[in-house]
Amino acid sequence: MKKQQAVDFWLLLPLGGLIVFGLLGVYSATNGTGDTGLFFRQLTWAMIGGVAMLFVYFNDVRFFKESAYGFYILSMVMLVAVLVLGTKVAGQTSWVRIAGFSFQPSEIAKMATILALARFLSSDNTDIGSLPHLVIALAIPLLPAVLIMLQPDMGTTLTALSFIAPMIIMAGFDVYILMLLVFPLLLLLMGFISISLLIAMAVVFLLVLAFRQHRIQLHQLVVVGIGFFGGLMANRFADVILKPHQLKRIQTFLDPMSDPQGAGYNVLQATIAISSGGVLGKGFLEGTQTQLRFIPAQWTDFIFCVIAEEFGFIGASLLIVLFAILIVRLIWAIFSIKNRFVELTLAGFVSLLLVHVIINIGMTLGLIPVIGVPLPFVSYGGSSLVGNMIMVGLALNFFHNRRNLGY
Repeated sequence: MKKQQAVDFWLLLPLGGLIVFGLLGVYSATNGTGDTGLFFRQLTWAMIGGVAMLFVYFNDVRFFKESAYGFYILSMVMLVAVLVLGTKVAGQTSWVRIAGFSFQPSEIAKMATILALARFLSSDNTDIGSLPHLVIALAIPLLPAVLIMLQPDMGTTLTALSFIAPMIIMAGFDVYILMLLVFPLLLLLMGFISISLLIAMAVVFLLVLAFRQHRIQLHQLVVVGIGFFGGLMANRFADVILKPHQLKRIQTFLDPMSDPQGAGYNVLQATIAISSGGVLGKGFLEGTQTQLRFIPAQWTDFIFCVIAEEFGFIGASLLIVLFAILIVRLIWAIFSIKNRFVELTLAGFVSLLLVHVIINIGMTLGLIPVIGVPLPFVSYGGSSLVGNMIMVGLALNFFHNRRNLGY
């Protein structure tokens, strides 16, 4: 047995920094409300997450691989249960209340789905190039995505699908074929926001040619044509397919001033808060937009505004640097740990983490429509915090035992 390696502080230190940023942000965002419960609940969840990290860190990697399907089935049961027994918050039945704490099963389901998909794709019997195995690989994440969509929670649904492409590509799926499958979906989405489908179709043709430098075949034209037709239908019937508040979000993303006191209010106030922070910020507990409560849900989806206003460009940049260190270190682990299950699990986690960060900061800056995605380790929310800490705990476990993972 080879000697085990020490703790990877390049994972642990940025994690600690992000959690501290989150606790400061939650405290400031709720300061003066007379309710310090949110801060102390977040602190409690951070301690629970620490205990969970220790559990996964000291457990055998084989346990997580062998139990992956069991975790997945349990998480599906929880997602079904929340539809029946869950508490409705902001129009979504996404929460279960236990002993005074609200718990969101969808956050844990994302972690369980990554493990289950990694186990299936890492199996010696799996051939991702075959249609039956591809269908199974897609069904594993699509099932929880459908259950989450029924809550309905569009933001979590999108993030729950974010790791499919990276994981199946790492498993050996042909990128060219994947692009042909994805482009029609992109065309469909473009139809919803009235982007010229002719331009989109031209881009598709150019990319197809870039991936395969030969004449476009009939089946390729059929696939693109289906996407083009779907985009036209989406453009024509967007008001029927999408709910009114979803259409409103898209419209205010394109033009926040179209409804400055309504759907565009959050984005406009977030922009004011971020820009008013300047280089050094206004100081902890001194942000006017934050302390005067101009931004709703500023301790959850818009917590980046609190940090940018009170700690300025320097603080916001430090936060992004901490995320960058964490993500780069996880990517390094993917290529340095020679174990298929580990590689796929880490690829799923990196994809999920990266999409969360890009969407949350992007929507805060007005670059992406507001869809309700928290900032990992920073936004208030125990389920998200514990789930993400468990995944970092797994990465620490993989690093610690990386010399012994050649099974």
